[in-house]
Amino acid sequence: MPARISAIALVVPDYDDAIAFYVGKLGFRLTEDIDHGRKRWVTVEPPGGGTRLVLARAEVPDQRAAIGHQAGGRVFLFLQTDDFVRDHAAMLAAGVHFEESPRHEPYGSVAVWRDPFGNRWDLIGPSVSEDARQGG
Repeated sequence: MPARISAIALVVPDYDDAIAFYVGKLGFRLTEDIDHGRKRWVTVEPPGGGTRLVLARAEVPDQRAAIGHQAGGRVFLFLQTDDFVRDHAAMLAAGVHFEESPRHEPYGSVAVWRDPFGNRWDLIGPSVSEDARQGG
């Protein structure tokens, strides 16, 4: 059975605030925004495509408590780029909060950042050696 993860639910406090950040600041594409009365089906995807985020508005206290803590404080989501320097600079210019300076690991260049809702992400780019092999 061929299968893939098509979307991940991300609990947020407000649909429009989440859209403003992911689409307005990070350049994600709004792929769906369907009004169902008391809630909406809202999905966004990174500029290069891939797994979508379902922006799920918290409705009850337990859901509100989970905002920013869906992974127990660990990095939860991984945004991969083909140009780490370009995208790191663009994110800084957009006001994204990085928890650390970029570092180089065997798997690539990486820096941890938080979205406005407290979710921890990795921005990951090609490894330095891979970049050099490609002439970068």
